[in-house]
Amino acid sequence: MVVDWQAVPGEDAVQDLTEDESAVLSETESRVIDMGADQHGERLDKALADRVPEFSRSYLRQLLEHGAVQLNGQPFFKVAQKVKAGDRVVLEMRPTLESQAFKPEPMALDVVYEDDHLLVINKPAGLVVHPAPGNWSGTLLNGLMARDAKCAQMPRAGIVHRLDKDTSGLMVVARTRAAMDALVHMIAQRRVHRQYLALAHRPWQGAEAISVDAPIGRDPRNRLRMAVVDLTMHAGKAARTDVDLLAQGAQVCWVRCTLHTGRTHQIRVHMAFKGHPLVADALYGGTPLAGMQRQALHAFRLAFKHPVTGDALEFLAPVPGDMRSALDDLGLGYNDS
Repeated sequence: MVVDWQAVPGEDAVQDLTEDESAVLSETESRVIDMGADQHGERLDKALADRVPEFSRSYLRQLLEHGAVQLNGQPFFKVAQKVKAGDRVVLEMRPTLESQAFKPEPMALDVVYEDDHLLVINKPAGLVVHPAPGNWSGTLLNGLMARDAKCAQMPRAGIVHRLDKDTSGLMVVARTRAAMDALVHMIAQRRVHRQYLALAHRPWQGAEAISVDAPIGRDPRNRLRMAVVDLTMHAGKAARTDVDLLAQGAQVCWVRCTLHTGRTHQIRVHMAFKGHPLVADALYGGTPLAGMQRQALHAFRLAFKHPVTGDALEFLAPVPGDMRSALDDLGLGYNDS
């Protein structure tokens, strides 16, 4: 079974810092910029990027959003404002929360495999993968930067895919650029095998093995969620999940899920769509049960060919304690073997 998940490079909102952006962490300066004829009529953020090319457009937008930009002597926040030749802009090159996020923070990491090119991590539930609004520190990225000098030199500390904060399980991390580029390509080509275990509400009905082939897009009624959508009416992408029943009880079912695409929240959305929201997954209709306080989803199997050597690799992560306890309480004891 071939599994794909969403690649971070090119799709992630978090930007890598340039050397100049990193420098602003140690000192703050003001820069005066007079707009010329070439910038006349351009958006302010683009004009700034043209005049200060050593800083990324993303970083300059952050300065705007944090009130660190003056236009003709007045504080300014609108990135889409058009500038005129002769306008004077003053930038206060201050560190932002985003720029400060890319720093080492020692933390315990469960490394199940390591060689010169990659790591395989068993991520615990509750650990955010990389910095984002609301979580600018304490992420896996911060931990990788502290643990591994090679990861610290990689874009996004070598992270090539993501798991939700409250999903536990296996992740692969690149330690070299060659491995990172190859892994991204393998992900795009769906040449990585990955499977999840999930505990869901309600007893299973129908065939014990099904394939859910239903496109996923942003929920038109709640922009914080994803949903199965009609592509003739809403934006979205094809999504397919295979689901196999492993066991069930009076209140729940225990299933194995295999992805054939890597859409955001795909398993959570597809299981809710089939009438089986994951236990404790409040965003998609689940409620706490048998002690589970986070979505009952665990990435238990990861298999792929080594991106540099070509050797076949396979890893299994045991069911975490909270899920195992819930299974026992519900009379669905699970044997990892």
